[in-house]
Amino acid sequence: MATITKKVNPRVNVGSTPWGNAHGLLYTLQTASNGGAFGADTGAPIASGDKVRLGVIPAGSTLLDSQAIVSTAMTAAVVGDLGFEYVDGVDSAAVPQDADYFGAALVLNAAGRLRNATTNAPVTLPKDAWLVLTTGGAANAKASRVDVVLTVASEGMA
Repeated sequence: MATITKKVNPRVNVGSTPWGNAHGLLYTLQTASNGGAFGADTGAPIASGDKVRLGVIPAGSTLLDSQAIVSTAMTAAVVGDLGFEYVDGVDSAAVPQDADYFGAALVLNAAGRLRNATTNAPVTLPKDAWLVLTTGGAANAKASRVDVVLTVASEGMA
């Protein structure tokens, strides 16, 4: 029987901290009573089909997992796709942008914890990317709160 050993990946290391290089990034979408996002460049209600940029995922992050926590539900019928697109607007052949990398048609109109159930393989972002929530189903017309926690490993650039 053979013994097979994989080559060591120099990018997999525990970092310079005792707790390693994996951590959670928290992004919060909180809306006012009119359905508009707090802290955004517009206070207009979030309409069906709107893209909400929740924040930047740093370059060199390996995307491992995600969880959306809907603590205060959006308006009935509101769903969302959760993915990423590059800050510079230019796609990458090595790691293409993906509008629903973390999930499609996530139910945002009911309280709950929505764990990533996609079969996407982990990828390392070659450059900064927006975490994007694209809404669908209906416009949001009420106060709500959705927190997204990404579990990433900071591995740096290849």
